[in-house]
Amino acid sequence: MAVMGTRPEVIKMAPVARSLQAGPHFHPVIVSTGQHRQMLDEGLRVFDLHPHYDLRIMQPEQRLADTTAKVLLGIADLCRREKPDLLLVQGDTTTVVAAAQAAYYEKIPVGHVEAGLRTGDKFNPFPEEMNRRLVGVLADLHFAPTPSAREALLGEGTAPDRVFVTGNTVVDSLLWVADRADDQASQEVKALISDAAGKRLIVSELHRRENLGQPLASACQALAQIAQRPDVHVVFSLHHNPQVRKTVRKELQGKPSVTLLEPPDYASFVLLIKKCHFLLTDSGGIQEEAPTFGKPVLVARKVTERTESVQAGVSLVVGTDQQHVFAEMERLLNDAAHYSRMASGGNPYGDGKASERIAQAILYHFGRCPTPPQDFVFTPGQSAPRKDMP
Repeated sequence: MAVMGTRPEVIKMAPVARSLQAGPHFHPVIVSTGQHRQMLDEGLRVFDLHPHYDLRIMQPEQRLADTTAKVLLGIADLCRREKPDLLLVQGDTTTVVAAAQAAYYEKIPVGHVEAGLRTGDKFNPFPEEMNRRLVGVLADLHFAPTPSAREALLGEGTAPDRVFVTGNTVVDSLLWVADRADDQASQEVKALISDAAGKRLIVSELHRRENLGQPLASACQALAQIAQRPDVHVVFSLHHNPQVRKTVRKELQGKPSVTLLEPPDYASFVLLIKKCHFLLTDSGGIQEEAPTFGKPVLVARKVTERTESVQAGVSLVVGTDQQHVFAEMERLLNDAAHYSRMASGGNPYGDGKASERIAQAILYHFGRCPTPPQDFVFTPGQSAPRKDMP
């Protein structure tokens, strides 16, 4: 049983689900919780996934406790009905921790895709840091995207034979969509890119709960400031969170050389990443996606669990202070050598084969495959080949 509740979960679980569907040993049951209704459905369409069950839990501005309770009860009922051999969750959302807990209550093993990410600060990101730590205790199989994620799990006492270094499945999805992005992107995004020809695009998406309020306003003020340059156009992808939208519109709406974009479909956002100069974001997924295209990422957070990209030099944690964020954006625009270093580090998160390793690891765990998958190993500067998703 593969459970997903948000668009990022769909993007990162889709290649796993498709690999399982293609294999003769698996009978996957796909479950949507509907935690992020509109964006979730768009992701399902892109990857042609059709859930067997949809819990439809989302209500406007509901509390984390409400979301948790609905997912917990809904997944527990489905586990009793379907009796899966393994429940798969991805990442660190409320859907993930509640679904894992429901499976535990029913004594069903849990497999955690993208396991082992840690910041060490339980409120950054909030509530994701504690969600993934809790799932780390509940899970039976841990699909770590990188060696450092594996080390974090081992440091917490996880049995080594339950941890597999697979790479991140987001690279699998990204490569599959990238070859189609030029054709499948929306006309709105294609027109935006065309209209901004001759300028350098800065793409931003900010939405983390810990950044709500003044931190988000400060980062947006830096974007408004940088947009005053004649050689720059800022594209801001609006999150559906009403608090995010209120702050962003207050700081950026109507500013020259700034476009506020309703959340684009995944193919359109991939095209924006391919065409931009760099990105300012607090999104975890974007930190993993942008290096594939050689696009520097400025991370508007205090800390990041995606430390590999920082170590590879392809991303930089800049926080949300207006002047500091502005200075780092100016540096990428003015210092060609600095930009080149950040653009050429390669992607430390995957090679496009993570879903294949996960399928093999599951078979190995259940005694259907004699050998475990070989660990993903990153070579600095490497770029992943294009591939067709099963």
